[in-house]
Amino acid sequence: MSRGNLRIGWIFVLPFVVMFVVFYLGPLLAGIGMSFTDMRSTDVTDPLGVNPVGVENYLRLMHDGAMQRAALNTVVFVVTALPLTIGLGLGAAVMLNSGIARLPAAFFRLGYYLPNITSIIGVAVAWKFLLEPEAGLVNRLLDLVGLPGNDWLQSESTALPSIIVMTAWRSFGFNMVVLLAALQSIPRELYEAAEVDGAGRWARFTAVTVPSIRPVLLFCTVYSSVGFMQFMEEPLVMTKGGPLNSTLSASLAIFNQFGVGNYGYAGAASSLLFVVIVALAVLQLRLGRRK
Repeated sequence: MSRGNLRIGWIFVLPFVVMFVVFYLGPLLAGIGMSFTDMRSTDVTDPLGVNPVGVENYLRLMHDGAMQRAALNTVVFVVTALPLTIGLGLGAAVMLNSGIARLPAAFFRLGYYLPNITSIIGVAVAWKFLLEPEAGLVNRLLDLVGLPGNDWLQSESTALPSIIVMTAWRSFGFNMVVLLAALQSIPRELYEAAEVDGAGRWARFTAVTVPSIRPVLLFCTVYSSVGFMQFMEEPLVMTKGGPLNSTLSASLAIFNQFGVGNYGYAGAASSLLFVVIVALAVLQLRLGRRK
């Protein structure tokens, strides 16, 4: 590439580089720097006047009961919601690819994908009304079939599962669209050869379909897990992290610490969350590529 073309290329990418540095890299480095200080909201006017505290904020995280509960809730959320979302997305993609749906596939693709492009706040508010104990549609439907209702978002045993179900419903449409594209790229000859060998429907799915779309499944897994590790808006809108921190997520706990002005402590928590997310993504990519 000539020097002139290289210069033109940099001119085109310069706006993105500037925005990345200002809105992503800059705040990331600032947060890591804050994590080693005792910075509070009162120090914003004099950020260089804060005192360094070393790893004190990180050690404090290890003994913070609320942060430990938030970390546990986040792990439970990811471990539960991830396979549910991937499974629903794959199931819907296989159904549409097999031509089971009589209506045009575009109708179902739009219907399944629409929640994914709808505001998280809007979806959370709608589900909060659906799960209302008195006037909510869910309890009314249960009452019609003779089953007892529940105060879904105010019970420790059902609040987090309710958010998990809502998130899986909202998110699986993205995976469905991506996996459907992958399914449609599989050569028909592979299925025909499997049929000649006597493979049934399940054998064709496990021996042909899954291996053929494994890279796309890996992408969906990494993409979804990174997003789920940062879930915050759902519990913020629906439960405020309650009851008794049963739906408090790591991101919501960090948000709360920023809200009360503990910038150094919140910076340490967000930096640790960033490291965990990167480590999880790298681990998933290595395991996926090895398989």
